[in-house]
Amino acid sequence: MNILWTLLLLALGTGSGGAAPSDQAEAPNAARLPAILQTSVQTIKANYAQGKLNDPLTPAELNPVIVQAEAPQVKGIYVTAYSAGGARLSTLLDLVDTTELNSMVIDIKDDAGYITYKTDNATLQELGKPQPFIGDIDALMTKLNEHDIYPIARIVVFKDTILAKKNPELSFLNKDGTVWENSKGDSFVNPYNKDVWEYNIEVAKEAVKHGFKEIQFDYVRFPEGFEKRADSLKYDKNELSRIDTVSEFVKYAREQLEPLGVKVSVDIFGYAASVPAAEGIGQDFVKISQHVDIICPMIYPSHYTTGWFGAKEPDLAPYQTIKGASEDTIKKLEPLGEERPIIRPWIQDFTASWLGKGHYTKYGKFEVEEQIRALKDLNIDEYLLWNANNRYTADVAYE
Repeated sequence: MNILWTLLLLALGTGSGGAAPSDQAEAPNAARLPAILQTSVQTIKANYAQGKLNDPLTPAELNPVIVQAEAPQVKGIYVTAYSAGGARLSTLLDLVDTTELNSMVIDIKDDAGYITYKTDNATLQELGKPQPFIGDIDALMTKLNEHDIYPIARIVVFKDTILAKKNPELSFLNKDGTVWENSKGDSFVNPYNKDVWEYNIEVAKEAVKHGFKEIQFDYVRFPEGFEKRADSLKYDKNELSRIDTVSEFVKYAREQLEPLGVKVSVDIFGYAASVPAAEGIGQDFVKISQHVDIICPMIYPSHYTTGWFGAKEPDLAPYQTIKGASEDTIKKLEPLGEERPIIRPWIQDFTASWLGKGHYTKYGKFEVEEQIRALKDLNIDEYLLWNANNRYTADVAYE
């Protein structure tokens, strides 16, 4: 097998002796290769992603399959692990079955850092804290498949209180050696740390094994306001900027996951498309977008302040706000040309009463449909709806 492996590497011009295959060399030419060599390319990439170059698996042995799954024009909803593993799931299945919706974004590593299902994966057990919020992950995946639902695994990356508490050296420390927390009691782990990268990619690979067709990374950033405390906290870093560190993680994650036949998406602050770059948290809209299949800007009207897109009260102007935010997104991604990822925004199906009287409105059928209309007017066909409690508005035309 090792002799065949060497011959394949030589035939593809990627070197020999266990050297990592060059994505730059492979990507432009793979589609023009004969079928047997196309298979070889995919086999090498998949073995590389699984660390099997010195003892490679054959195409038949590779699991999961390495052909990227076809995806619909996604119109989806956010689903917590509690909903996915509880009684609310039947209500959500009925919603998808009876509307134009076709996808669910399900928490696999949640906002606290919990792995949301029981797993035998040693790395996830060691670094995470698996919980049976989803009692039987494989039964869930079977049910989603029976209902023809496109499954997306949501993985919260750098906001991870569980990992930070278990391994303080992977986090940000105060001067007294305690783990830093934000005002809500959440801790983040260090985006500079490659062990943090590998852990989250392992979570993603495990999700793929269970049948998820897309990995959606959230909280791919430093904590909000990090620029104000970057010099006072203790943490490992290198010469890269925060922006380059975050984009390099996304690039590396996609390189590791693409050979497994799974799509990669990233959630990003909506305003990141309307400013040069969010230096403090390390998010550059274009740099992240060039390394994903789908970019998911969170353009909830309630998250914009007075004056954005000409709206005195953005939450009261769902069409105007969504249209303005989406126009900025499209313009921001123009430099990527044909390499531009799919734009799939998160839109609002919740009432932002915390904004105070006169600054918010109760969101219902009209407000949700106005957001969808704004997207449709700009030829954006995909979107995701957010409601933290998974209580979605009835009778919406999800066109």
